[in-house]
Amino acid sequence: MVPALSVVLPFTPATAAAAARFANALSGQAQVVLAGEGPVDVTPGPNVHVLAAQGGKGAAIRAALPHVTGTHTVLQDPDAAYSPDSYDALVQPLRDDTADGVFGRRPGMSPEMVAERALGGITRFVTDVALTDPLTGLRAFRTEALRSIQLTSDDDAVDAELVVKLAAQLFRLTEVALPPLQAVPRRPASAHLARLRTLVRYATVRDDADNQHEGYSTLERMDGATHYNQWLGRRFREHMGRRVLEIGAGIGTITRELEGGAEHLVALEVERFYVDRLKNMFRGKPHVRPYLSDVALADWESLKAENLDTIVLSNVLEHIPDDASAVRRFRQILQPDGRVLILVPALPQLFGAIDEAVGHYRRYTPESLRAVLEQNGFRVDTLEWMNLVGLPGWFVNSRLLRRRAVPKLQLKIYDAFAPLFAQAERQVKLPVGMSLFAVGRAV
Repeated sequence: MVPALSVVLPFTPATAAAAARFANALSGQAQVVLAGEGPVDVTPGPNVHVLAAQGGKGAAIRAALPHVTGTHTVLQDPDAAYSPDSYDALVQPLRDDTADGVFGRRPGMSPEMVAERALGGITRFVTDVALTDPLTGLRAFRTEALRSIQLTSDDDAVDAELVVKLAAQLFRLTEVALPPLQAVPRRPASAHLARLRTLVRYATVRDDADNQHEGYSTLERMDGATHYNQWLGRRFREHMGRRVLEIGAGIGTITRELEGGAEHLVALEVERFYVDRLKNMFRGKPHVRPYLSDVALADWESLKAENLDTIVLSNVLEHIPDDASAVRRFRQILQPDGRVLILVPALPQLFGAIDEAVGHYRRYTPESLRAVLEQNGFRVDTLEWMNLVGLPGWFVNSRLLRRRAVPKLQLKIYDAFAPLFAQAERQVKLPVGMSLFAVGRAV
């Protein structure tokens, strides 16, 4: 019988003895995979695998994963501070399908833990995960989720890379408290530095999709602008019905704001890279259906049968080469009196490097947005400027400095004040703004 739980123990010559003790204790309860450098006093068997791996913890984990057979995988540093008695609590959220990764939160504030907490804070800044102890040495994952990420670090930097890439794929991450530890896990200074270097690299020159998708940096950073996204979500929900089609869902930033107010939400996205993340984010929420398709190639007849009353496009219409044709198609599938809710970038004078990086064909004026709606089957009920304060930053970054992504620190500072901007814009009719918001009603 194949055990449902696998335990991966990456070891070094210094931790080989501890790894062997864990393996011998666990061999009757779980599949155990040991990977590392040097001899280890373990007898291989049907559920015990010993693999040679040169280079450090990251290399050992990569070597071990192809041999894992369990539905769930515990990834543990072979340190006596950790106990297999914690496995049940660690794995339970995975069994309940409420999480894809569970991190064991270590108690205490010893000097070693102070350093761990500091690195954990940097990890939260880089990834926006809500984990107190994201770099713990005891974690559990759905094996399918763990295998879906591509790890490149050879050494202890893999601890940081794991969190960065799991967060990038929008997996559900949580943590459980570990009991008081008999001893505080100790790491060499080189391990702390390796993880810090990796976090700095992903926060600056490398995005958490390893720069494979140029526009991802901006999408991911905008996803971290929580207050700004809540502002947009409120604007859309004010006009939204119950059966919604979101065009160009991306990594789910606005989808997350809409789903609570919808009984049925179809999230259409052209990139499989993003659809996979949408499936991770909305796992266990059957009223949200990620849909892989280009706008031009979607099965519009089947979408019409969904009885949609609202179509939402948040910074999407500018990505569509023939926006007029797309708007006509939206009118054809909507229910009578249905609405299209549109947020677009405004002012052609702002078009710059960031627009190019994320694939914009155009920026709109009030006249051009009104025309594309009214000439293709919609009456414009609302047409308003939005986000006056963001205009100077976009001009400097995209036009003057030719940056191809929004700087993360600038965005976080802006987001901290977004609630004030939102409140001010509700009170004052703006003369201009970085974006235009429109509500079109089918006629």
